[in-house]
Amino acid sequence: MSQNSPKNVAVIGAGPAGLVAARELQREGHIVVVFERENHLGGTWIYTPHTDSDPIGIDPNRRVVHSSLYSSLRVNLPREVMGFRDYPFVATKKPNSDPRRYPGHREVLDYLNDFASDFGLIELVRFGTEVRYVGLLENGKWKVSSRKSENDDHVVFVNEEYDAVVICNGRFTEPQIADIPGIEVWPGKQIHSHNYRVPEPFRDQVIVVIGSATSASDISREIAEVAKEVHISSRSALSGTPKKVHGYENLWLHSMIEAVAIDGGVNFHDGSKVHADIIIHCTGYKYHFPFLETNGIVTVDDNRVGPLYKHIFPPAFAPSLSFVGLPWKLIPFPRCELQSKWIAGVLSGRISLLSKEDMIADIDAFYSSLDASCIPKRYTHNMDFQLDYEDWLAAECGSPPSEK
Repeated sequence: MSQNSPKNVAVIGAGPAGLVAARELQREGHIVVVFERENHLGGTWIYTPHTDSDPIGIDPNRRVVHSSLYSSLRVNLPREVMGFRDYPFVATKKPNSDPRRYPGHREVLDYLNDFASDFGLIELVRFGTEVRYVGLLENGKWKVSSRKSENDDHVVFVNEEYDAVVICNGRFTEPQIADIPGIEVWPGKQIHSHNYRVPEPFRDQVIVVIGSATSASDISREIAEVAKEVHISSRSALSGTPKKVHGYENLWLHSMIEAVAIDGGVNFHDGSKVHADIIIHCTGYKYHFPFLETNGIVTVDDNRVGPLYKHIFPPAFAPSLSFVGLPWKLIPFPRCELQSKWIAGVLSGRISLLSKEDMIADIDAFYSSLDASCIPKRYTHNMDFQLDYEDWLAAECGSPPSEK
């Protein structure tokens, strides 16, 4: 395929996905602007003790804090697989570095800052700039409207046109909440794990944690060090009586919540009941693109973003609109790197993309396979077979396959 002229590309977000997208786009000769609403790069890897004004995260008018990190968080993948393909995540000799194989979040942020510095990405980023609108114009370009607060009294609104937009705004900001019968009359407090930072506020309380993934495990065990009791409600728990978690005297595993009551009771499907002070929802997040206007062509339906070819390109707008970082249950940094390589190569004309009709046919076949396997829409971007996906992307980009 013949090379195209360089494109003016807007990248939304300066977290891991946005940074590696900017690098790959720049490598292909494109002109890149990265929009970042925070004053620092790193996305969800920026720790702050501050939390949303609504602890459960359902008030649309709440003050939103982007980070979902808790203070003690460590990565759950070893360094050897965490880093970008050509930029290993190795321990450094910097003061206060964390040389552990599974380091804390501050080490990851340092790695991302080093990556951005070494590849000259920092000068591409407009910090403190929030994207408010992205929409396609009649001339085929994308309008990007942004808002920058230079100080408390001066706000600047800017409208610009770009040849392409790459959306990398992360997926850990809009909480997903469990649907619990009776919750409207339950007198206790609720928070989402997005707003958990440290265990001390839960001292001497009876806590119910909903979830079975990494955050639920980490948070329940940490809180158990100070709480009176901690009860984990999990879909993966076997039916029957609640089970005490090994190594803890105050931590139990239950089946799912059946209902809660006005007296503070929490009833589980296993037949047990506790009177709890707080429910913590470790129940994941919703994909959220409040700035994107596509006249209903690209939607989020039960957490399926679509229709998207290979979780990246919406056929109606390909290749000028793309997403990086949607798939989950896979190693994130290398996946974002390969997605970004593919996008950058397609935009430059070095890599061919299927026709709109063929992309739609591929998407339809993929969705049909999920339906045939009784997989709900909300698991569309669950990449249990990540190596197949990454190897496909690598082949498209002319890169070596993943190391087994």
